Amino acid sequence: MTYRTVKQLADAATPEDLFTGQWQNRPSILDDYKPHIDDRWNEGCTNAWKLWEEIVPLGYKGSYQRVRAYLRQKRTSPRPVTAPPPSPRAVAGWILRRPESMTESEQLQLKTVRTHCPELDALTRHVRSFAIMLTERQGERLPDWLDAIRRDDLPSLHTIAAGIDCDRDAVIAGLTLPWSSCFVEGHVNRIKMLKRQMFGRAGFRLLRKRVLPA
Repeated sequence: MTYRTVKQLADAATPEDLFTGQWQNRPSILDDYKPHIDDRWNEGCTNAWKLWEEIVPLGYKGSYQRVRAYLRQKRTSPRPVTAPPPSPRAVAGWILRRPESMTESEQLQLKTVRTHCPELDALTRHVRSFAIMLTERQGERLPDWLDAIRRDDLPSLHTIAAGIDCDRDAVIAGLTLPWSSCFVEGHVNRIKMLKRQMFGRAGFRLLRKRVLPA
């Protein structure tokens, strides 16, 4: 070695100080097997000995220490900071809300989710199509909507479609006609509340008197 080389080695405070010049980007016997190691690393296998045993049958002639040093470098290298994935509750809320009521950030996040998950993309399209039928009273579109659901691999929606088919005419009428049973449902809930208040204390005659005067 020359005096300059010895001085560079002696003056280095950390191993990283030596990664310059001829010491940097030198070809390694491990280079051809790094893609395999990287794939296994991403799959969750981080044991150096196991990875060394896997690449030896593939033709690797180097030592175990070289594999261990490469994995140590992967462990200590800084990882990119990524945003946490949205929760299922948040994604469900974005799907069920009107697009115009969502912020720009929420719309971008939902777009990213739909891009990475074809099932959620199909689900979003079906949910919003049904919302249009419900709010604009387009019940005649229900048969086409059911056919579109069955063409996608969404078992949960298939269950809903089977339930709608059991009473399709009534559902179409509910999505088309202007009348609603909401007022009747309100009276039913009030009667149930009164009944629970009197449970075990009085009979039907008192319940009748409490309901009719109101």
